[in-house]
Amino acid sequence: MNFDAYARTGVDLVNARLDDLDDLRALFPDDNAWMRDEVADRDVAIFRRAQKRLRDVFEYGTSGRDAQAVTELNALLEAFPVQPRISGHDSSDWHMHVTSRGASVSAEYLAGAVWGLSVWLCEYGSARFGVCADDRCGNVYLDTSSNCCRRFCSERCATRSHVAAHRARKRAAIGEQVTVAAQPTAGADALTPVS
Repeated sequence: MNFDAYARTGVDLVNARLDDLDDLRALFPDDNAWMRDEVADRDVAIFRRAQKRLRDVFEYGTSGRDAQAVTELNALLEAFPVQPRISGHDSSDWHMHVTSRGASVSAEYLAGAVWGLSVWLCEYGSARFGVCADDRCGNVYLDTSSNCCRRFCSERCATRSHVAAHRARKRAAIGEQVTVAAQPTAGADALTPVS
């Protein structure tokens, strides 16, 4: 069972736009086309609630509140229980599913996402749950860096944030130069004749 892939489904869910059923369908990759076909309007509300709760888990992890992250994941594990089963069509493609046969799309997807993030937390700690440091983004990510130093969800956000910071420093430096140039110097005041 690839727990990292399940954990990444949790990340995908938190970062997804879920305005309507079409947005929810876009969440499912081609290898889960059956989910895309079977998902219904009632699932949108279930996924939105889970999305908010999973975002809380990432917020807790990012801010060092491990106990809250664990408490929320335990509650989600209770709400979306894992019921593993072996599936496949012949002996060459046996694989595991996280829910029983006939489970709803939301039960299958959310059980896998919650299970994957729970395993990830136990394996790497909640400090590896990140929220992008770019104020304009807010996406979550799993920190896979060797020293737990990742701050952005993508290279794009990191570059955009660093460029914005560089430009802000440059504007501030130019502003200081203009302010200094506009101020009279002490020597110039001494040479000005008084009438």
